[in-house]
Amino acid sequence: MTCAHILGFPRIGLRREMKQAVEAYWNGDIDRAELQRTGTGLRRRHWQLQQDTGLDFIPVGDFSWYDHVLDTTALLGAVPPRFEHPGGEVDLDTYFRMARGRAPTGSPQPACEMTKWFDTNYHYLVPELHPDMAFAVSSAKLFDELAEARAIVGDKARPVLLGPLSWLWLGKCQGETFDKLTLLDRLLPVYGEILQRLQTQGAAWVQIDEPILALDLPTAWRAAFSRAYHTLQVPGLKLLLASYFGPLADNLRTACDLPVAGLHVDAVRAAGELNLVADWLPAHKVLSVGIIDGRNIWRTDLDRALEILEPLRQRRGDALWVAPSCSLLHVPVDLAVESKLDGELKSWLAFAVQKIEETVTLKRALSEGRDAVAEVLETSRRALASRRKSARVTRPEVRERLQNLPADQRANPYPVRRQAQRARLQLPLLPTTTIGSFPQTPEIRRTRRAFKNGDIGEAEYVDFMRRQIAFVVEKQEGYGLDVLVHGEPERNDMVEYFGEQLDGFAFTENGWVQSYGSRCVKPPIIYGDVARPRAMTVDWITYAQSLTTRPMKGMLTGPVTMLQWSFVRDDQPRRDTCLQIALALRDEVLDLEQAGIGVIQIDEPALREGLPLRRGDWDAYLDWAVRSFRIAAAGVRDETQIHTHMCYAEFNDIIEHIAALDADVITIETSRSKMELLDAFADFEYPNEIGPGVYDIHSPNIPTVEEMVALLEKAAEKIPVARLWVNPDCGLKTRRWPEVDEALTRMVAAARLLRERYGI
Repeated sequence: MTCAHILGFPRIGLRREMKQAVEAYWNGDIDRAELQRTGTGLRRRHWQLQQDTGLDFIPVGDFSWYDHVLDTTALLGAVPPRFEHPGGEVDLDTYFRMARGRAPTGSPQPACEMTKWFDTNYHYLVPELHPDMAFAVSSAKLFDELAEARAIVGDKARPVLLGPLSWLWLGKCQGETFDKLTLLDRLLPVYGEILQRLQTQGAAWVQIDEPILALDLPTAWRAAFSRAYHTLQVPGLKLLLASYFGPLADNLRTACDLPVAGLHVDAVRAAGELNLVADWLPAHKVLSVGIIDGRNIWRTDLDRALEILEPLRQRRGDALWVAPSCSLLHVPVDLAVESKLDGELKSWLAFAVQKIEETVTLKRALSEGRDAVAEVLETSRRALASRRKSARVTRPEVRERLQNLPADQRANPYPVRRQAQRARLQLPLLPTTTIGSFPQTPEIRRTRRAFKNGDIGEAEYVDFMRRQIAFVVEKQEGYGLDVLVHGEPERNDMVEYFGEQLDGFAFTENGWVQSYGSRCVKPPIIYGDVARPRAMTVDWITYAQSLTTRPMKGMLTGPVTMLQWSFVRDDQPRRDTCLQIALALRDEVLDLEQAGIGVIQIDEPALREGLPLRRGDWDAYLDWAVRSFRIAAAGVRDETQIHTHMCYAEFNDIIEHIAALDADVITIETSRSKMELLDAFADFEYPNEIGPGVYDIHSPNIPTVEEMVALLEKAAEKIPVARLWVNPDCGLKTRRWPEVDEALTRMVAAARLLRERYGI
């Protein structure tokens, strides 16, 4: 019988229960026992839901208190030395200190570096690798959860484990660079012990994720797969090797030949190679087809899916399984709780629960025939037809504008603009600024919610927000910052805020997905052509500027980031949607300039995230991504300074394209990497101005003045000091005011010390 399964389920809970419990534990509001009870309740609820829906296998180990890569690091005992782990079980507070630098117990330490999980907006904690490190099974979490799951769903419980090659690949060498593969022989016995323990507990199958099979791999890494998986053989245990996020391409033969019982492939992003996989994969192995899109929220065309699956079913019989393309971590939990989406749009969508139902429907159709699910198939057809025919999807004036794009280059090069901007802004050496947001207090959130719900009127709302802006401006002048921001109290999220004011976007009430740790976001849904009916930020920014004589930054989210951090329509090329957003933002930029704003920041933290996993696909993406940013920014005069911001990404391989954005100033996250990310800018001789972050805002630890000075001195060794700015790594919305006061006061002091040191 064809099996239906998933690779993972959202861990945050329908109402973000995981987030709330974790943050309550960090704040000392609940104890560890209460935190564990919340986790137990979430896991059991999710397992029962999957069992009731009809899945044949249910993943175990996909739940995490922070990050599944960090879970694997703890399982392997790969705790960085600074956390002073004595060996044995990695306790929860050590785990949280690795994640965020601080926990209810233990001394604060710099947190582990964080970066994007492949080309998603999920962030993972980077394993720290040393040439002499040892490994040992050091966490009971996976084993405890398997025992817990088997008590509820029995033999359907299937453990999930990040594979050894992917864990090593995602790690980062500390100190001197070395060949990470030299650690494999020490790592494999520990993986073998883990698998043996899982088999002893009753697991018949274990899912091992090796997503790096979707990447361009060096020959040595490809060869290492065979060695590794010939070693990881446990009698009585079957391995399902899972690859996702892209085609296997030149790794296809390697994956098909591995000594595993089954192979999962992404048939959404790699639909074109599915038949080739079926040809190469031996007939006795299970082929798991990820036919449901695990990364987007559109309803599946079930008829089309069956047209693909039915011939494979004839060829492979019961050795064909159906599943979403990847873990459902990347989509919201349940569409059923969305009460404010209109019926037509809602009928086009599927969240995690609905994707499980679609998976089970496909299984039933393959096993029992289409007649067994005729009513479900007809509902699917009606919804798809509704979307195709809806007048709300296309706008002729937007399509016409897309055919007549404006110039995407500034009138003069950066050296000319720099002189005009210096004359206008009159900034000192090492100018100080922030990335944009300031703490979002409970009072701010309550007021926004009250206005949205109609409990207060617009006049009361505007008055409150103006008072918050005035407070933030006064604070910044007190710190001594040189370029100010309005603090963004009116903004719920850097993408959602803009999407709410643009045509073509829709929003959910509970469509939360995990970004990192306890940080959840609610991505907008781009369902139609994008246009800006009116100015979005001008009133707030000009009001803030009226309160100070110092330059005030207009704050915008860039077109690529708005695209990447939304659920994007799949009925036209992503390029076209991005350019539509760019045109809307261009209008906003020009309105800000017309209103007298001399500094405008267009954030693009997702530029690197959107890079295709295969290098051969990069140029096409970077062409339209860079062009989109420049269309948004290029219409302003020389004296208007354009900033952009990027964080949690490696820049070395796309540095020339970052330079091609031609932003006057770029601010980047560098504090966790100790300014290592600046090497790419230095080696490339990046021509414009750079603000390397000196304060890691994702950790509650506050660096000293001396630590900030040391980071800036390292930066000055790589970038001429005349082109350096001083700023935090990212926005401050998640921090508390006492932390911000202390950190920014120290940051300004560090900049002033260095100005004195350089004698300017």
